Amino acid sequence: MEGLPADCIADILSRGTPRDVCKSAVVATVFRMAAESDVVWDKLLPPDYEDMISKSVSPVTYKSKKELFFKLSTPLLIDRGLNITISIDKATGKKCYMLSARELYIAWSANPLFWCWKPVTRSRFAEIVELRMTSWLEVEGKINTRILSPNTMYRVYLIVQVAHHRAYGLDVVPCEVSVEVDELCSRGTVMLSHNACTKRSSEHVCDRNKVKEGSGSRFEDAVSRVGCEREDGWLERELGEFYNEGMCEKEVKMSLREVNGVHLKGGLVVEELEIRPV
Repeated sequence: MEGLPADCIADILSRGTPRDVCKSAVVATVFRMAAESDVVWDKLLPPDYEDMISKSVSPVTYKSKKELFFKLSTPLLIDRGLNITISIDKATGKKCYMLSARELYIAWSANPLFWCWKPVTRSRFAEIVELRMTSWLEVEGKINTRILSPNTMYRVYLIVQVAHHRAYGLDVVPCEVSVEVDELCSRGTVMLSHNACTKRSSEHVCDRNKVKEGSGSRFEDAVSRVGCEREDGWLERELGEFYNEGMCEKEVKMSLREVNGVHLKGGLVVEELEIRPV
């Protein structure tokens, strides 16, 4: 290996993942030197990284492509109303999107009798929204596959909190969750209460509908999904997953609904929807 030209080693590393490159850098000096190369990190960055930079509301400066990669791994607010952030996954280099509560359709959220919009310091967005009272809970988001990384499996999460002293009715009936792309649908149910989640000490794994890559079938059976608590105190509720082939533009519909019960519920705080590569 020591006899290989530096550009050859850099080319080999660039064919792996960012995680592979970082692991290789601690194995030998020859790998460590190649792992600093712009040639390597340029291929690990998304092809449209310049477009990502141009949409950022804050200037993105960097001295190397490696530095740029890790800067883009931190969510950037983009210029569409400050309600969307974009980043790249450190392990895979795939793009991630976060849609704030303001970017979502939330039934009755414009009525202060049912929902309360307020600023919060522990969020990347300026506002979150808290449920005061409703018997009809519906949250929906949409995103175009064109802006996501192609040939990538994605998973969707609703990021919430439970206002403990004001929460009620959240653990009576499970919510129906789904992610739809054309005729393909990932369905499930999830409980919203804080007691229904587990600590996220490792990669969260639970039973779910498996969306086969390139499959065009529709999955009808709903599965129970387990939530998890993140280190920052927010709770993740998995809505489903989908595979983005990237061959043509498609709309992804992501939703959480509890409209069958007649009981009142409140105390749910909604921050965002996250679309992340698996």
